[in-house]
Amino acid sequence: MQFGASTFIWVSPFSTASFHLLQKIKTAGYDIIEVAVEDAAIIDWNELISRARDLDLKITISGAFGEDRDISSTDSRIRYQGLRYIANCVTIAAKVGSPVFGGPVYSAVGKTRIVSPEQKKQEREWCINGLKESVKVAADHGVVIGLEPLNRFETDMINTVDQALELVKEVDSPHLQILLDTFHANIEEKNIPAAIRKIGKALLCHIQGNESDRGTPGTGHLDWPGIKEALVEIGYEGAIVLETFGAPSAALAKAACIWRPLANSADELATEGAKFYRKMYS
Repeated sequence: MQFGASTFIWVSPFSTASFHLLQKIKTAGYDIIEVAVEDAAIIDWNELISRARDLDLKITISGAFGEDRDISSTDSRIRYQGLRYIANCVTIAAKVGSPVFGGPVYSAVGKTRIVSPEQKKQEREWCINGLKESVKVAADHGVVIGLEPLNRFETDMINTVDQALELVKEVDSPHLQILLDTFHANIEEKNIPAAIRKIGKALLCHIQGNESDRGTPGTGHLDWPGIKEALVEIGYEGAIVLETFGAPSAALAKAACIWRPLANSADELATEGAKFYRKMYS
């Protein structure tokens, strides 16, 4: 099992000026830096690849889906922007050697409303059409798009593993699979190990192993032994990445409802998280 740390733990947005984080991530005991792409233009990707290689760190890519990147939006211009963003991130993932590009690719974080059945159906159709276009790009680049269910306070579209499986089935491509974030699953799933078994090895492409309060793994009430048992049982071969928010931007804080510090410091959270992962999976 390989473990990673998201750039979101320390900074938002991640940029070339943030490259000192690679050494922190390596020193903390991680194998992977997961880059949250808020603005691809402020990252020198060639330098990032070089620095990661020097530190023997792998790179994975995750998305940041604000309201201007919503492929299920009623505004066709926003849907187009969302598709371009996904395609760009898939291209970046291929460039840096990330097997996955993950996130709530179906909508915007913080988009929570009651809408008519007709509008809900239409938004889902736009989403499916967009994902079918996106998986073509992913197939061309040998990348898997990881669709991440979010909790009910952050999206009204895909909250549960069952909903994610249904959407993945409709798109019907090996390049669209499921990213499971245990923080969201703790809210929406009755049993996280059972949800992992339901997804199965064939469709579980990535794990964001986050605690019940988004704090340090092992300090909350998640069933970590059960999660480990389920991952071992299905033969999961992907990564486990810690993704929480130490210094979120104002927009991210609002969308993800981050109102207080989640640990004494980002460095402590990351270091203690790595220790917990290593001990749990030793």
